[in-house]
Amino acid sequence: MTTANHSIENSASAQQTVVLERILDAPRELVFKAWTDPELVAQWWRPKYFTNPVCELDVRPGGAILIHMRGPDGAIFPMKGEFVEIVPPQHLVMINRAFEGEDGNFLLEQITTVTFAEYEGKTKLTVHAAITKAAPEAAGALAGMEEGWNQSLDNLADLLANL
Repeated sequence: MTTANHSIENSASAQQTVVLERILDAPRELVFKAWTDPELVAQWWRPKYFTNPVCELDVRPGGAILIHMRGPDGAIFPMKGEFVEIVPPQHLVMINRAFEGEDGNFLLEQITTVTFAEYEGKTKLTVHAAITKAAPEAAGALAGMEEGWNQSLDNLADLLANL
């Protein structure tokens, strides 16, 4: 069982931030593992109808993140990044970049902070995803950012229920 509270905040500088909270019916250590084990991340980090044929995580500060999401039409959407801070099983901070342009620059960048708190034998998960860079071409992705995160967290809850 999960519960969700979420909101989008827009600042005057047009930065977009999504904050999501879920109560997950799993111990904090297991939820943290689901965020740091590439085999588990590949099963839930994706919108509905997508798959992750590539999921590589070097879980250490400065370690790389590489996830290829395959859409229902077969298109591949690579996401790269790195871990900034890791405090097992309390929190993660990572930078995620997506939509690499022909010039090698990414159209979208966000810093994601995830906290894992014990809550009545369950885990209170808080995801704070703040856009730090967004080119105009990324407007469609930004419009679906909250829904994409919610679908991924729904997948996470389903995965945890079956572990």
